Amino acid sequence: TNLNLRYNNIGNEGVGALADALKENITLTDLNLSNNNIGVGGARAFADALKGNNNLTNLNLRYNNIGNEGVGALADALKENITLTDLNLSNNNIGVGGARAFADALKGNNNLTNLNLRY
Repeated sequence: TNLNLRYNNIGNEGVGALADALKENITLTDLNLSNNNIGVGGARAFADALKGNNNLTNLNLRYNNIGNEGVGALADALKENITLTDLNLSNNNIGVGGARAFADALKGNNNLTNLNLRY
């Protein structure tokens, strides 16, 4: 099942509602939230949802102003998530700290096959 909500400017509040729904959802496998300005708070909410979700395989969060702090939360979620295989975080102002967080997370994650941290 695919849900494409790109370019909707849903922000922190909207992504918080989606994150809550994702905790209960058992059918969604592909979610595109690119260009929604979710920021650090939205990334944290989504990271929390990913820890308990066992269905989502593809997540696109590019162009969301997540930064190192938000990426760190998502990286921590990957230590527990066992289904996500494709994650796009391009164009999110990710620096060295975010890259290090993902390097650490990937040591214990054998499921992620495509990670985009470009720009």
